Amino acid sequence: MFTSLRARLWLSYAMVLTIALVIVAVVLLVFLIRNPLLSRQTQERIRDAQNLIISDTQKYLSDPNSLEQIKQKYDVRVLLFDAKRSLIFDTNPNDPKIPFPRRNILSRNVQTARDTNGEFWLYTFKRLSQNQILLVAAPRPRVPVWNVFADEFLFPIIEGGVIALLLSLILAYAISRWVADPLQQVVHAAQTYPSDEMKSISPRGPHEVQDLTRAFNSMIARVESSQKSQREFVANVSHELKTPLTSIQGFAQALLDETADTPAARHQAAQIIYNEAGRMHRMALDLLDLARLEAGTADLKMSAVDMKALLQNIIDKFTPPAQKANISLQLDVASNLPVVMGDGDRLAQIFTNLVDNALKFTPANGQVALSARKAGAEMEISITDSGIGVPSDALPRLFDRFYQVDTSRAGGESHGAGLGLAIVKEIVEAHNGRISVRSQVGHGTTFVILLPLTSN
Repeated sequence: MFTSLRARLWLSYAMVLTIALVIVAVVLLVFLIRNPLLSRQTQERIRDAQNLIISDTQKYLSDPNSLEQIKQKYDVRVLLFDAKRSLIFDTNPNDPKIPFPRRNILSRNVQTARDTNGEFWLYTFKRLSQNQILLVAAPRPRVPVWNVFADEFLFPIIEGGVIALLLSLILAYAISRWVADPLQQVVHAAQTYPSDEMKSISPRGPHEVQDLTRAFNSMIARVESSQKSQREFVANVSHELKTPLTSIQGFAQALLDETADTPAARHQAAQIIYNEAGRMHRMALDLLDLARLEAGTADLKMSAVDMKALLQNIIDKFTPPAQKANISLQLDVASNLPVVMGDGDRLAQIFTNLVDNALKFTPANGQVALSARKAGAEMEISITDSGIGVPSDALPRLFDRFYQVDTSRAGGESHGAGLGLAIVKEIVEAHNGRISVRSQVGHGTTFVILLPLTSN
């Protein structure tokens, strides 16, 4: 029955209030048992009688009849003891004897004692000047506690309890809804996801529930972003594969149908099939490489890398194509450049990709410059070109998979599937580094890579 969080919260508040009311009733009952009204009245009579005797000790102690009058008036029992604690006088000689009182440890004005029959007496005593001790006692009243409780307190407690219970149940219902409704909203959203009507849940309720709601919204946003990325990935892969597959299929059909009936035509068809198959093979390798890097399973062979020598090798590799394109290729490296820990082949892959892109997008008479320097606890490597630049709206997506700003910038030919920069970014991050780009259309582009230095 009480399986939902709301019902359990409501029930828990009701139980807490019920327990609190029971505790109050028990405490009140114990108070009535230990200190009822009749006992307090009896104590007042005893003290009044004692004070009256003390006010005129000579008169009352010399005349036993006067003590009898006090006994009758206040309904008490008066006893006198000598210095040796022997009984001298008792207004109730025929009643069970009351022993000499013990020392008043708690300094109470009125105490209790048992007579020889085991009955309780309330008493107070006072040492007089004649080396006599005055003791005034009265039977402790037997109070019908339950009757007093039922007659005077039971109905007010029941009435107040019912009112408090109703108010607490209303309050408990409001609080339980305040806590449970946002949680149920999260549960409903989780059960119905994915849905076209799925929207962010407004944080409500206690701080903890609001934090849970925000975490749920953040999770949904990440899931949707991942799904969108996967859909784009599948669409991009399909698009990139479609073109070479169409070419391969078309020219293979030409060979089968003998449409390419000359040696030159057959050679051209075979060459295109070979080129497109190689393109697909490279894209498959890039995709596999990117997947391993993103999953953290790429095999990085870490060792000390001489960055100056590595960059010099990149310059030597691209000097011939740069001279052919009439592009100046420069290297600026500090003489005391420290080594970095990394995979030399992977780092060479980074700079090969970036320099290759820079040469492709830099017109004749332009320049491409590589520089490296120590920047605090990092090494900063920059690749700068004087090419056509990248539009500002394209910079945030430049490292996305399959993203290409303009596939026709290099003479109208497609020169990749848009995976190069994504791989570069993953390799840099696998080395615990960072990569950034700044560019301005018509004024070139600069890639900046920061790699952590080797600890001394």
